[in-house]
Amino acid sequence: MAGLIELDDVRALGRHLYTRLKRGKALAPPAHGWLAAVVDGHETHASFKRHCPGCLARTIHTQRGDRIQYYHRVVAVSLVTQDLRVLLDAEPLQPGEDEVAAALRLLDRVVQVYPRAFDLVQGDGLYTDPRFFQWALAHGKHALAVLKDERRDLLQDAQQLFASMTPTPVREGTVLRECWDLEGFRTWPQVGIPVRVVHSRETRAVRRQLDGQVHQEVSQWYWVTTLPTRQAPTGTVVQVGHGRWDIENQGFNELVNHWHADHVYRHDPTALLVFWLLAQICLTVFCAFFRRHLKPAAQAALSMLHVARLVQAELYLPQTRAPP
Repeated sequence: MAGLIELDDVRALGRHLYTRLKRGKALAPPAHGWLAAVVDGHETHASFKRHCPGCLARTIHTQRGDRIQYYHRVVAVSLVTQDLRVLLDAEPLQPGEDEVAAALRLLDRVVQVYPRAFDLVQGDGLYTDPRFFQWALAHGKHALAVLKDERRDLLQDAQQLFASMTPTPVREGTVLRECWDLEGFRTWPQVGIPVRVVHSRETRAVRRQLDGQVHQEVSQWYWVTTLPTRQAPTGTVVQVGHGRWDIENQGFNELVNHWHADHVYRHDPTALLVFWLLAQICLTVFCAFFRRHLKPAAQAALSMLHVARLVQAELYLPQTRAPP
């Protein structure tokens, strides 16, 4: 069929873009030196009426009774570099499987295409899963995930040991971090090796818009990782752990809010994935243009959204001109 876009061709375009950025020295690691591949899931859309063979289904309890809702969910893997967030690939969840299973299938493909692109894989609390950590160890990578399930013996043991330790204070701007760090936990035998747990209690000063007063907000973070202390100090693990939020904020949010990645142009499993991957590629190209082409003065004076609208206006300008 004329005009048909093949999924493999779109992924090949993403690989070509990565290669060009790599050769252009645009994918330098962050200050802590670790290149992380962040895995996260995203629900693209949901409907009570329209569905296709690739749709997932769930029961929604409403005032009018139970209803079947159909939805699509993808797992994306993104590379965190010094000043770019490069979305490498995505994989849809299949009916009857969980997000970790889809993520491992995605990582199997990504590590073949980008074998040296990252040093560790990380995810949210859902990826505190032995399958995720075992995959990392089997492929010579480190793993890091949020540890937050209070029922886990690992978290309970860490909390008991940290209670008798003096934290290390670290101040970054308006944020005061009190950090605890211990290696050698064997409470998670499914992984196969001892793991490390890092805890950060963070206090930040926030001025509330309602009353104009400064309030102290406290948050607690736990991470479990295979990173050794000699290679990644406590501060590095905290920075890597918080770096995952850049993917949520600069990746999914921008794709959805400014690039319409969740819009259903055609309700077909392959078409939905193709459009999502194309949106990823477009966002990467634009971010690379903004960060690597514009001078620092222009970046400080203009927001990315403003520059995107200028580019859009240039594209539409020939259509608005009257013919000679």
